[in-house]
Amino acid sequence: MKEKLKKIKDFILNPRLLLCLLIGWMITNGWSYILLALGTIFEIEWMLAVSGGYIAFLWLPLSPEKVITVGIAIFLMQKFFPDDEKTLAVLKDLYKNVKESSQNRKQKKKNKKKASD
Repeated sequence: MKEKLKKIKDFILNPRLLLCLLIGWMITNGWSYILLALGTIFEIEWMLAVSGGYIAFLWLPLSPEKVITVGIAIFLMQKFFPDDEKTLAVLKDLYKNVKESSQNRKQKKKNKKKASD
């Protein structure tokens, strides 16, 4: 158990991954918070309107922002740090597990539908 927690901690606190997540977050969210701050400081209405609307969208439960941020971070990780095989291997394994889980759910739905017919 301790070994698994250490692997998770090392993966999450990887400086390269954190940098890519930060850049991904700035692309998807950060600009709106900066725009909101600048709009408030300089009293620029259009900045407040655009950033406020986008931030409101981000806080909706159905907002795909987190998925997009992680996707951007993975893409950046592959482009900026292709030699970081350890982190990329963990990401590939996670992707494989998610894909298999999704396919299993689809198969269960098909089987359930066939059984009900």
